[in-house]
Amino acid sequence: MKKNKLLILLFLSTLALTSCGSDKKEQAQGSQGPMPFPVIEVPVKTTTAYTNYPTSIEGVVNSEIRAKVSGYVTNVLVDEGQKVHKGQLLFKLETQSLSQDAAAAKANVNAAQVEVNKLRPLVEKNIISNVQLETAKAKLAQAQSNYNSIAANIGYANIKSPVNGYVGAIPLREGALVSPSSQTPLTTVSDISDIYAYFSMNEKEYLDFIQNTEGENIEEKIKKLPKVRLVLANGNLYEHEGKIETINSQVNVNTGTVSFRAIFSNPKRLLSNGYSGKIQIPQTFENAIVIPEFSTYERQGKVYTYKVQGDSIAVSTPIEITDRVNNLIIVQSGIKEGDKIVAKGVGKLRNNAPITPQPVSFDSIAKGLEQAFK
Repeated sequence: MKKNKLLILLFLSTLALTSCGSDKKEQAQGSQGPMPFPVIEVPVKTTTAYTNYPTSIEGVVNSEIRAKVSGYVTNVLVDEGQKVHKGQLLFKLETQSLSQDAAAAKANVNAAQVEVNKLRPLVEKNIISNVQLETAKAKLAQAQSNYNSIAANIGYANIKSPVNGYVGAIPLREGALVSPSSQTPLTTVSDISDIYAYFSMNEKEYLDFIQNTEGENIEEKIKKLPKVRLVLANGNLYEHEGKIETINSQVNVNTGTVSFRAIFSNPKRLLSNGYSGKIQIPQTFENAIVIPEFSTYERQGKVYTYKVQGDSIAVSTPIEITDRVNNLIIVQSGIKEGDKIVAKGVGKLRNNAPITPQPVSFDSIAKGLEQAFK
């Protein structure tokens, strides 16, 4: 009996101590007050967003050099990367057999000419009919045509550049047999003083893009399109801006896209055929409401921020987004200029939570984002 009473007394003592400790903890927590959070005033700024599209790059002129006659390559007179001018000799093909054919054809021409010369005075004296002379003349013309064809083929064996530009890869060297049907070209000569950047938009992107551009027709809209930027494959921004020149407004039935072509100056020959990158098309938002992306959170597909009501209540507020620029959000609705929002630490808050606001400037919170503003 005494043992049971002792156990009961020990239990009650433990309960009392626990209760006392809990009360002290709650009192200590209550004495700390609301947690401090940095708070900014929502600004209005002019900012530019960029939409990226994969692009492939080519020279403005990209001419494949191919043989017009069959033969073995005897001379390669240029090197890869060399600058050449229009009409410059690039390759020579073996012409020995063609030269022999040309000599035989020339002999036939001479023989036919002799026959014409012999018959002409006989016709003038009415010794023979004019038909014989005309037949001889026809044979002379045929022989001359055959010779001209062989002579042209000899000329084709000297392969010249059709354009000014730079020589590309030369996969076939001396001793290679080439022909007009060869799948591999001798080389490619490209004019890369300017380069074309090709990219595509899907149908929806194209319609949104073109309908938001001023102009009565496609030609006027193209003239008023903003300059575009090129991000190279290494992630660096190309130093020259480009201009969209053409839009093929027909949708590719295989890909469902509309193709664009932009032109960029390439004075340093940094870019060449086959390069890749990303085209950046700008869209400027004038006097837009902007907030840092880390001042928001998402729940069930909606975006929220904590707006400060009164002096110290953080209220969860849904917002509509126009676009995202770097680490900024361009707000369409939900908050307005001059509203105060919790800048950082939104993941620690609950709706209607009391806070101790600590005012900070927007620029100090959005450090490193200056490049987005104009």
